Amino acid sequence: MDERPEPVQEPSGALDRRAELSEFLRTRRARLKPQDVGLPDFGRHRRVPGLRREELAQLAGVSVAYYTRLEQGNGRNVSAEVLDAISRALRLTDAEHAHLTHLAKPKQHKKKQAGRTQQVRGALLQLLDSIDGVPAYISGRRSDVLAWNRMAAALFGDWSALPPQERNWARMVFLRPEYRDLFTQWESKAADIVSYLRMDAGCHPDDPRLSALVGELSVKSEEFRRLWATHDVKEKGYGVKHFRHPLVGELSLSFESFRLPDDSEQVLIIYHAEPGSASAQALRLLASWGTDATRAGRDSTVPQG
Repeated sequence: MDERPEPVQEPSGALDRRAELSEFLRTRRARLKPQDVGLPDFGRHRRVPGLRREELAQLAGVSVAYYTRLEQGNGRNVSAEVLDAISRALRLTDAEHAHLTHLAKPKQHKKKQAGRTQQVRGALLQLLDSIDGVPAYISGRRSDVLAWNRMAAALFGDWSALPPQERNWARMVFLRPEYRDLFTQWESKAADIVSYLRMDAGCHPDDPRLSALVGELSVKSEEFRRLWATHDVKEKGYGVKHFRHPLVGELSLSFESFRLPDDSEQVLIIYHAEPGSASAQALRLLASWGTDATRAGRDSTVPQG
């Protein structure tokens, strides 16, 4: 049988780490097809999606009983070598391997760290202010927006007008309609945000603010519930995002993420446009408007007179 484990009670205000481990392994196993790993496919006779536990255990070189205990959320005393073998068998990415390790062998954190408010160093705030002509901001735990420059406000909206607790990418993307309009590939942005939160949950399952955020979004957003159930994880990296700004129209901007050396939970994200492109011209127009750019664009859509 391939049953889900019994729910495990965790301390109040914490995510269920054992259930997280169980569901993560189950969903990773379910996405692998037998032919992906050189096993015969018995088609309609196969009673579970993806690989069976027995097949995964064989690929990883561990006993079925051992792997079953792990998939039921019991990661006690599991070795790094076994986790490496299971990661290879499941074909996990580096981010997924790190997430599995956090869930199975959690590090001990001081209780006061779980819900602490992150602070941005003064020198970093000065650096943000000095970055001219391109949007830049610092993101922290739970995808909180901690600090930003004038161009970030021109592109994303005036975050200073929001209460501090609302300056959070997950809340903005899932609960504020203007962000559905801003990101032309909204589903991709939403999936990225949920993947980042999953990584946070693996590192800090005892964070009451993260647990409250997940609970709030699960109640208010069906899309969030669906994406959260996939257990996908991802690190902040680099790529391209496409925007439809209310003032300057379509933009395609590349972004780079820089994890800060003195606080790995703070990330500097900088967007830029290809030189000479229409997006670069649009950024220059945004720079001329500054913080008022988004408001001006929305006001221009309201019939006058």
